[in-house]
Amino acid sequence: MTILDKIVLHKQKEIAERKGFFPTKLLEQSIYFETPSVSLKKYLLREDKSGIIAEFKRRSPSKGAINTYASVEKVSIGYMQAGASALSVLTDKEFFGGKNADLTEARKFNFCPILRKDFVIDEYQIIEAKSIGADVILLIAECLEKEQLKQLAKTAKGLGLEVLMEIHSEEQLVKANEFVDVIGVNNRNLKDFSVSIGTSIDLFSKIPEDFVRISESGISDPNAIVELRQVGFQGFLIGEYFMKDAEPHQRCQQFIKRIKQLEDLLQGAIA
Repeated sequence: MTILDKIVLHKQKEIAERKGFFPTKLLEQSIYFETPSVSLKKYLLREDKSGIIAEFKRRSPSKGAINTYASVEKVSIGYMQAGASALSVLTDKEFFGGKNADLTEARKFNFCPILRKDFVIDEYQIIEAKSIGADVILLIAECLEKEQLKQLAKTAKGLGLEVLMEIHSEEQLVKANEFVDVIGVNNRNLKDFSVSIGTSIDLFSKIPEDFVRISESGISDPNAIVELRQVGFQGFLIGEYFMKDAEPHQRCQQFIKRIKQLEDLLQGAIA
């Protein structure tokens, strides 16, 4: 059984419990149900932004504790001040040490697109995402059937949320549908957890131009962003590299600044 299988199995039990404690009628009373979502697509395409989706992540199954006691308020505000285009917040507790309250706290202090990073397998989680202040949900093609993914995406769009579909291979592209806004290539091999941006580069041309295309996982070098941008990627999800620093927002700021320096040098060389 892979780690993804274990997560999905646990998620099924967790959802059943949460439905009992927090029925959908209660979730729908949240103030965020009346609040229009902020578009991730638009922010990723803004020329005055970096394209970085900066992630708040306390721990991971493969690395263990990363930054257990980080402040959501301080880090999320710092990320946006550094020039990030959007935020991603892990809300899975069992495997990533996150919680829904982390996302709601980030929402309180930031007007920007916020991705709820979790393992969505049930429509209940989409209603929950809206209720805690998310603008975007993640649908992982690896753990969803084609029709299941389409129905979940449709439900999200019905609530005004955008959809990021994550793929690990070309075969999973058949699951893309008209309700998906962004397709992300995860550079991490789910079998051995090895990482290579070559995965994104290889798959880029296979992804239809209708979707905004982003690269995810294992990005720790500004040169990689420059390379991925030249290929055509419009967004880059980075979490662990920032979060393992004592001051994640400062590392994010330095990272974005270095990207700008590299791109200026490149422009100068071309001119």
